[in-house]
Amino acid sequence: MGLFDKIRGEFIDIIEWTDDSNDTLVYRFDRYQNEIKNGAKLTVREGQVAVFINEGQIADVFQPGMYELTTANLPILSTLKGWKYGFNSPFKAEVYFVSTRNITAQKWGTKNPITISDSRFGMLEIRSFGTYVIRVKDAPIFIKEIVGTDGHFTTEEIAEQLKSLIVTRFSDAAAESDFPIEAFAKNLNELSTFVHQVIGPEFEKYGIEVTSFLVENVSMPEDIKKEIFELSRLNAIDLNKLAQMKAAKAMEKAAENESGTAGAGMGMGMGFAMANQMGQSFASGQQQSNAPQPKSSTPPPIPTAVTFFAVINGQQAGPFDINTLKNMVAQKQITKEVLVWKEGMASWIKAGQVQELNSIFGSTPPPIPGT
Repeated sequence: MGLFDKIRGEFIDIIEWTDDSNDTLVYRFDRYQNEIKNGAKLTVREGQVAVFINEGQIADVFQPGMYELTTANLPILSTLKGWKYGFNSPFKAEVYFVSTRNITAQKWGTKNPITISDSRFGMLEIRSFGTYVIRVKDAPIFIKEIVGTDGHFTTEEIAEQLKSLIVTRFSDAAAESDFPIEAFAKNLNELSTFVHQVIGPEFEKYGIEVTSFLVENVSMPEDIKKEIFELSRLNAIDLNKLAQMKAAKAMEKAAENESGTAGAGMGMGMGFAMANQMGQSFASGQQQSNAPQPKSSTPPPIPTAVTFFAVINGQQAGPFDINTLKNMVAQKQITKEVLVWKEGMASWIKAGQVQELNSIFGSTPPPIPGT
């Protein structure tokens, strides 16, 4: 290596940025008259992006890595400069380092109450606050839309603008969500996700990604809060059991009180309770009796013929239906004196005493007088 090469090597630039802060988003690498020598070394660390700007126009963008600056890796800048055959002399360009790591613990909140509409309570005013996390997703857009020519841009410079954007979009999202008022305080995760989806595209217009968004609290007027708590308790308990418990306690107090008034009150309370139960039972019975009876889809069973057993010649015979008995009467096999029995009778009785058999014996005239 010659003396000239050694001296020339000592003047080769090293372009880098070591960030020792927690809030710097953009840092401009300062050089005398912004001159960069041929073959300069560029170091872009993890969580950074380097952006070259030529006379106010964004040129080449470098992701994390180490580079030796030549026309091969500066295609846009070479075109802007008109370098057709490379370059050996220093050139002028601004180098901006942009932090792409997550910027955490950013806070937002509503300075003034925002108005929403609820189907039950009407127009209401609520307040809310929370945290969010952002990172620069598109460095050229971020520089163009937000940073401009600021050589040291911090989160503090953009915090108020982002907070105002969040509060505005939160108000719109709260109005569009159709959540009941109690859901704002109870379902914070769901609300956070909903608002995150709304504000995400708005931030991307500035080259920023919202990696996390949390609604930590939603406050409302105290009278509305008390009413919501009361409604939630009523929905959570068994009203019948509550009534029974209160009635039991009232009876215990009445039993402990020895005065006649208390005894009368206890009796009256028990009477009301019994009357209430009887009324419910009566109403239930009325509903059942008034309910339409289902119609049968099948005919009733065919009625069975009535049959009798008879004692003939000292022996049980039968069973015989009415028509058979009528024939037997005609043949003098059965008379009114014959004992008969059918299902349901307690004992044998004479056929002439059974009303159902009167028709088979017919009617006979009484004996002729004087005979």
